[in-house]
Amino acid sequence: MAGIPDGFDAFVAEVDGDRVLRGVRRLAPGDLPPGEVTIRVAWSGVNYKDALATVADGKVARISPLVPGIDIVGTVAASDDPAVVVGEEVVAHGYEIGVSRHGGFAAYARVPAGWVVPLPSGLSARDAAAVGTAGYTAADSVAALEARGLAPGDGPVLVTGASGGVGGVAVRILLARGHETWAMTGKPAAADRLRALGVAGVVGREEAAAGEGRALGPERWAGAVDCVGAATLPYILRTLRRDAAVAASGNASGPALATTVFPFILRGVALLGIDSSQVPIANRRALWGRIAADLRPVGLGDDTTEFGLDGLPDALDAVLAGRAEGRWLVRVGG
Repeated sequence: MAGIPDGFDAFVAEVDGDRVLRGVRRLAPGDLPPGEVTIRVAWSGVNYKDALATVADGKVARISPLVPGIDIVGTVAASDDPAVVVGEEVVAHGYEIGVSRHGGFAAYARVPAGWVVPLPSGLSARDAAAVGTAGYTAADSVAALEARGLAPGDGPVLVTGASGGVGGVAVRILLARGHETWAMTGKPAAADRLRALGVAGVVGREEAAAGEGRALGPERWAGAVDCVGAATLPYILRTLRRDAAVAASGNASGPALATTVFPFILRGVALLGIDSSQVPIANRRALWGRIAADLRPVGLGDDTTEFGLDGLPDALDAVLAGRAEGRWLVRVGG
């Protein structure tokens, strides 16, 4: 196919008995899945979902072998759709990318035209990678809270997992929007960095255990972004102020939710589920436009670490072990 070399590098995960073999291989254009648009990948990012896709018990990968990488940022190399122009910079994420079809950990990726987002004016390709699925989820979380009525000046807004991908970007977006932003992290070393960024306060993960087992606690938070799940979401629900809401997108600490109906029926709080995977493409493109404008994070791209495809094994293991901080970017192409 024009514009695509006969062979290119890709990081591949393949099931071999009860283990998964991982490493850089050479692929050919015929190894790519069907789709109208072929993208020369410049950047991808490392997400928790990517790490799960490369281990035997991760329950994420739907095919084997698989090129993981739920984030794709690059330039259109070939297109069968007149609406997507060769040479255009684009973003693609969500849907089946990096799960049941090859994703962004390769020099080339192929996707349906209806999954492609033109890179918004005001964002570089690296900026978009620094946002990625994690930042998109963070932006969607803040937008959902504000759509329900949260406004700057309403009071403290808590972000859990604040040293991670989603939480770190959520903190930066909330600060940019003028919210009184509080960070919760299980990594004490991250506290000084978060304070330097401008958060109003940092609370340790042990705060989530305060009042454990009680139906309600003191009304503290005007809103919250929860990226952790089982270990923190019950605490948030019982300490939200009346009519406040939490936008929940994570399950890093587990999928269970041990709570009662009382926060909902006595304080009118709301639990807003955030799904970044199956968003209609018009909505996805609109939110990316806002990320380049009014939802742009403070210091976009500052809290990032870069490496190539050969750095992925260590990075993926670190993500699974909870050692990742900020956004980790995979520099795939030039």
